[in-house]
Amino acid sequence: MLLKQGYNFIFVCLETSHKTLYEWLEFLERNGEVITVEKKQWDGRKNLIYRYRYASRVPLKDRDSSLEANWCEVTVINEKTQKIIYRNSWITNHKITENNIEEIVKAGRSRWKVENEGNNVLKNHGYNLEHNFGHGQNHLCELLLSLNLLSFLFHTVLDLVNYTYQKIRELLVTRTSFFNDIRTLLKFLWFKDWSDLFSFILSEYVPFKKVNSS
Repeated sequence: MLLKQGYNFIFVCLETSHKTLYEWLEFLERNGEVITVEKKQWDGRKNLIYRYRYASRVPLKDRDSSLEANWCEVTVINEKTQKIIYRNSWITNHKITENNIEEIVKAGRSRWKVENEGNNVLKNHGYNLEHNFGHGQNHLCELLLSLNLLSFLFHTVLDLVNYTYQKIRELLVTRTSFFNDIRTLLKFLWFKDWSDLFSFILSEYVPFKKVNSS
């Protein structure tokens, strides 16, 4: 369907769901046609080994008319302990080479970046987005969804371009604390506008300090 619309693709490809493809990969590996590339990277605490493997024009199904795709895999290993930290594989219609394998893998992994930094934030970190709000008979749930998305959009823009908002988020690091503190202030105090509210937070904020009970 994607190809008919003129799109490219990078899809997760697991052995449990693509048995024919992995049977072909076993054959190609025995014949030296699965290429391996290794790169090392320091993540700030430890050295990681990124082991990339890829092969070209592998059939997805066991029939002559099957679509062929290019396959790649990454395994991330702690160099010191040799423990596998992450492993995943994908299929794509992009040509895979030693020069672009890292970029293709990053694109494949970005799906989870969207999931974790987008949907998860909306559901669990202050916006209270639900699959179905369950309000109203006609369009109220769509309205609430739109307001959630608009607020997330504007907060993202402010985080990029607005100095005052950036300073507020430095003080109230998580979105949950940001929403909770603003909710508490608005419950007990009146502010003429958002600028007035933010100025109050910046001027009155006192960082919490742990008291040593000993």
